[in-house]
Amino acid sequence: MKLWEKGIPTDKKIEQFTVGNDRELDLVLAKYDVIGSIAHAKMLASVGLVTSTEADLLVNALNEMLSDISNGEFKIEDNFEDVHSKVEYLLTSKLGDAGKKIHTARSRNDQVLVDVNLYLKDVVIAFKEQVKILFDLLIASAEKHQNILLPGYTHLQIAMPSSFGMWFSAYAETLIDDITVLNAALKVVDQNPLGSAAGYGSSFPINRTFTTQELGFETLKFNSVAAQMSRGKSEKTIAFAMSSVAATLSKFSMDVCLYMSQNFNFLSLPSHLTSGSSIMPHKKNPDVFELIRGKCNKIQALPYEITLITNNLPSGYHRDLQLLKEGLFPAIENLKACLDIAIFAIKDIQVKEHILDDKKYDYLFTVDALNELVVAGIPFRDAYKTVAKQLENGTFQSPKATKHTHKGSINNLCLEEIKLKMNKAFDN
Repeated sequence: MKLWEKGIPTDKKIEQFTVGNDRELDLVLAKYDVIGSIAHAKMLASVGLVTSTEADLLVNALNEMLSDISNGEFKIEDNFEDVHSKVEYLLTSKLGDAGKKIHTARSRNDQVLVDVNLYLKDVVIAFKEQVKILFDLLIASAEKHQNILLPGYTHLQIAMPSSFGMWFSAYAETLIDDITVLNAALKVVDQNPLGSAAGYGSSFPINRTFTTQELGFETLKFNSVAAQMSRGKSEKTIAFAMSSVAATLSKFSMDVCLYMSQNFNFLSLPSHLTSGSSIMPHKKNPDVFELIRGKCNKIQALPYEITLITNNLPSGYHRDLQLLKEGLFPAIENLKACLDIAIFAIKDIQVKEHILDDKKYDYLFTVDALNELVVAGIPFRDAYKTVAKQLENGTFQSPKATKHTHKGSINNLCLEEIKLKMNKAFDN
């Protein structure tokens, strides 16, 4: 069944190519298509385009569909083009003429816009919850290992003292930026496009404010052409927000892989988080974090894929937009999985103590030695040259007291401020 069926058959090869894997992807949207249809049916009754009895019949039938979807019993068979045609077929089969009226004053174009926006709203809210859980774990790890020193690197060269408290909380604070981007993406998709029809509005006396409130959107997309143009922009905005989260996860995972190597040996993973080698019995590989890194790097390419699909399209609907689901929907599931496994694994990271006892880290404290000279009254530039000369001629002595008392520049007050910052961003 096709909603645009006119009795003229479409070649099977054309149908297979144009539908693609839309049926499978549309199962993700089925719940939201039904929710949108419930709001639409109620609105139609409110303006007199269907009777209250017909609206009740439609809503009851649609609620039964919601139950089937929840139970995994809803399917889109090959003889249906998409979720919209399946939902309308079920309504028409059950209710006759009342079912045929559900499409009054709407198009598949604004149907899919509503479905996608409702879905992406739920996606962003779910991502925020996962990111907050991850944030709390990182802060807890920062507090637990606050004063265990860790060498800091720039250009992959030994630089200055850091700490595991700084390292864990740095990623925690970076997640606040990701929450901010997710909040912005939520604002973009939290607009009701229903009633824009094929992109040029409807001549029926519809009430778009009614459906906006019924569907829980913050506002509506007032201009129907703008509503249609949001297809692609909404997906790209969400993709950029996902990319921000993915970038944080990828960088953290790279650190774990690097720090776990024997050449660094800053941390380790318990056996249940590692894999082995088929020929080297000693191997314990951080496959989990390598895959998080790889999957998240792939997610970071998504905004550009969406850009390439949409950036040369004029206003109005184009079938190219169907392809957005193919990249976005699997990426959403991948990012959910990456966040979930990161939450599972990070709590078991084991940090090493006394890393700085290795003599090669003595130069970490050149800045501390320089600062001691400055405090003693020597101009900074002269103090800098003095320490540099000591390094050059091999007479530099690492300040041993500093090596054992340096706090890695993080304190409880700082950690509390980071928590407050996250709470503010999360509730925004």
